[in-house]
Amino acid sequence: MFAIPGIVALVVFIYARPQEFFERLRAVPLLYIFFGLALFGIVLDLRIGWSRLRATPQLPWVALFFVWSSLSVLIRSPSTALEHITSLSICITLYLLIAHGVQSFRALHLVAATVLAMVLFVCSVGAQQGFADTGCVVVDESIQGDTASGRPDGRSCVTARSCYSNDAEPGADYQCEHIGWFGTTSIGHGRVRYRGVLQDPNELALAGGVGLPLAFAFGQAERRSLGRRLLGALAFVLVLVCAVLTASRGGQLVFLAVLAAYFVNRVGIKGLLLGGALALPLLLLGGRGGEDASSSTIERIECWAEAISMWRSHPFFGVGLGQFTEYHYMTAHNSYLLALAELGFPGMVMFGAMLALSAKIPVAALLHMRRTTAPDVLAGAPLTRAWAVGLIAAFSGLLVGIFFLSFTYHYVLWIYLGLSGALYSAIRRHDSSFRVRLTGLDLGAIAGVCASMIVLVFFYTRWKIG
Repeated sequence: MFAIPGIVALVVFIYARPQEFFERLRAVPLLYIFFGLALFGIVLDLRIGWSRLRATPQLPWVALFFVWSSLSVLIRSPSTALEHITSLSICITLYLLIAHGVQSFRALHLVAATVLAMVLFVCSVGAQQGFADTGCVVVDESIQGDTASGRPDGRSCVTARSCYSNDAEPGADYQCEHIGWFGTTSIGHGRVRYRGVLQDPNELALAGGVGLPLAFAFGQAERRSLGRRLLGALAFVLVLVCAVLTASRGGQLVFLAVLAAYFVNRVGIKGLLLGGALALPLLLLGGRGGEDASSSTIERIECWAEAISMWRSHPFFGVGLGQFTEYHYMTAHNSYLLALAELGFPGMVMFGAMLALSAKIPVAALLHMRRTTAPDVLAGAPLTRAWAVGLIAAFSGLLVGIFFLSFTYHYVLWIYLGLSGALYSAIRRHDSSFRVRLTGLDLGAIAGVCASMIVLVFFYTRWKIG
């Protein structure tokens, strides 16, 4: 259990980004300190026998994905290879620490509780931001890398025009946005967001949606109580409100997919009706419309077309890890197509294999619980079922949401890959007969789905933009 403090600190660091509102922390390499702490804890756990060296099913594919990605950028852009390989290494290490450092249900509880706490935290900030007063924001591209981010200057406003008064900074560009806790600001005329890796409203909505099943899992994993029911209700309301305020159409789909998967698993096909009823407020209030939404859709389709074009020019290794924006002014807005464009068809299949295995683990766990008759295994069945259902719902949302976002190398995605591996490790600790692997039939199905996606996107983009 010595690995858990470092892993928990990493999760908090990645979601909350405390160094962005506590300036003194910016000079401290917290990411590497927490990585070192977690790694030291894993070594200590192995030495005293609290954990064992046990590979998770995704490990070979994660290793292959890393090697292939590194090779692609070394071939296409050796001058930038170190930067992009280092960035990917953080994702890989994050997965390794969670999947192999968490080997018991108690440890899984602690790490999942931290993820849930961070989801509730960022959604709370988003909800408060959406109802906060508006203020003048000085646009500064160097702060967060886009043309609608910046710093509040302390003045209130009704429209952006009112910010250009005698008190305005000479030559500054302004937006009128909601000013939330910790200096966070909305974007695009009121769409709420957080900071760091969740600075995009769509990414905040996705992170909230896939975190919701963790609250449900806690309610099922332990003895039910009023407190756990309230936790589930609070999580549902916060995630729903935040999703509405992000005005994310992809967030709507993630929320729907999560509820559908969860309730179908719990109560059968009737769960679709229940999930749809619970998601009705989001369907009525969420999402964008009008010219802004149409423009965003066209931009996204153009990015998909560019991804297909890059792959056709470089079908085997792609244009190289991290090189998409060197060929197009925007990212792919699709994780699968981003992998295709940057890593070629083999890289896309490897990415799909990691996702498929991570989703297969909780499904296999549920099926295993139904088949087993061992008393010691059945004693832990409630825990296994609760976390399996929760992760099935989470991956249902992820697999849908990342179709509209460039999440291929996003920390949040790799945290959930790690949680799936941690579930496998926890079950294997108590039941050595539990196995999950990718069969040849599975791999063929993954390749077929990838090929079908390419064909469908190709003809869809040609139909839409010619």
